Amino acid sequence: MDFLKTLTIAASGLRAQAGRMRIISENIANADSTPQSPGTDPYRRKIPTFRSELDRTIDTQLVGLGKVQTDSSAFRLKYEPGHPAADATGNVKYPNVNPLIEMTDMRDAQRSYEANINVISATRRMIQRTIDILKA
Repeated sequence: MDFLKTLTIAASGLRAQAGRMRIISENIANADSTPQSPGTDPYRRKIPTFRSELDRTIDTQLVGLGKVQTDSSAFRLKYEPGHPAADATGNVKYPNVNPLIEMTDMRDAQRSYEANINVISATRRMIQRTIDILKA
């Protein structure tokens, strides 16, 4: 087993999941934001993607954060005629962010992050055991 490859792959997973959590956090932070003026669109939900990368120095496939896509689903409309961002009919557009979905995605990203940390920890323990065996 190649310890360097294992550590590199797990580290790439950590970076990808950290980027995913950053995007999800941005979605949650903007879930209730409104447009600056009537007739304009509010924040649009972002969707992280992943891509496969080849590390030629150690000849292995890694994972990376891909292009961030935008969710094209419809905005939420609320009837608030007194709101500064209300249109002519009194409706205000709110972002197409569902906090429940975002929290579920965040939990999934957190578990993937933890799995990569466990791989790194196990690899470090194997390296230490190998050193201990060689010392004996």
